[in-house]
Amino acid sequence: MTGVAPGARLRQYGGYGADGLKLAAVTAAYYGSAKLGLEQQLVRGQVTPFWPPTGIALVALMLWGLRMWPAIALGAFVVNVTLGPSIVPVLAIAASNTIAPVCAFLLLRRVGFRIALDRLQDALALVFLGALVGMLLSATIGTGVLVASGALTAHDFWPTWSVWWTGDAMGVLFITPLLLAARTARLPRGSPMLRWAEALLLLGGTATVALVATRSSVNLLFLVVPFLIWAAFRFQLIGAAPCALIASLIAIYAGSVGSGPFSGHNLLAKMVILQAFNGTVALTALLLSAVITERNQTLRALQDACDDLTEALTQLVPDRPPEMPGDRDRDRNRDRNRDRPVAGGDSVS
Repeated sequence: MTGVAPGARLRQYGGYGADGLKLAAVTAAYYGSAKLGLEQQLVRGQVTPFWPPTGIALVALMLWGLRMWPAIALGAFVVNVTLGPSIVPVLAIAASNTIAPVCAFLLLRRVGFRIALDRLQDALALVFLGALVGMLLSATIGTGVLVASGALTAHDFWPTWSVWWTGDAMGVLFITPLLLAARTARLPRGSPMLRWAEALLLLGGTATVALVATRSSVNLLFLVVPFLIWAAFRFQLIGAAPCALIASLIAIYAGSVGSGPFSGHNLLAKMVILQAFNGTVALTALLLSAVITERNQTLRALQDACDDLTEALTQLVPDRPPEMPGDRDRDRNRDRNRDRPVAGGDSVS
């Protein structure tokens, strides 16, 4: 019988310890973000139009795989067990909160999603598959469980479902890109002060315009879009994601209190307006960021190819600098002018 080397055993225990820390961190993050999301609850103290845990759960699955599902399930159970209505519905709701991000993760993996979010197809997949389609499960199962348990009436199904779906989708649309961008972000060194001032102006301008738009009786929510375009062009995802989150949070608060463009509407209508606005914001931020990132990568690839070609030509002809595209035409014109007779002169016989 072959024994296990002590070093291998230590590495194995170390791997278990690292996985345990990841599970604990995901559970804690799920619980903490859920408490923040419940500050804006609209239905029965547990249904909110912004549910950050879905975004955290999806990122955990993207980074560390399906083995993170127990942490998501535990976090969902701990959050819901204090809200009721009873243990069986709580277990069903916790299961739906776990199944939804897992299904969203599997759908994204199916289409070859890349966590760098540097392609247009990745942005589209996150919006439509990860958020809008993937979160249908949790909203439908969760709302159905509340109605079946008697916590809600059948008449309240669709308004509650709309809030639930909006909240889960918003968690994916805004928290997931922000965490993925923060994962690779580095503090820029040597950046000019104007660059920092532009970033602060961008964040402040987005917040100001969103506040004005959500408190005006005139529908001015579209004024946020130019700031998102600005952020995507100048800073890509690391700038567009925070701006989109700021605009969304302000709109969610306005929707919960019924101010500005949300005033005078019932709960279902408010959620339709909010989902349309947040979907537009997310699409604008993610799609433009992905397009600009793709363009920059293409330009860098072309520049690298030109540098490699120049280096190869230099090695082939080391004593002569590489010939540029215009040099050959310039030499040909010089030879032609040298052989042409001077205008007005006599030919030599």
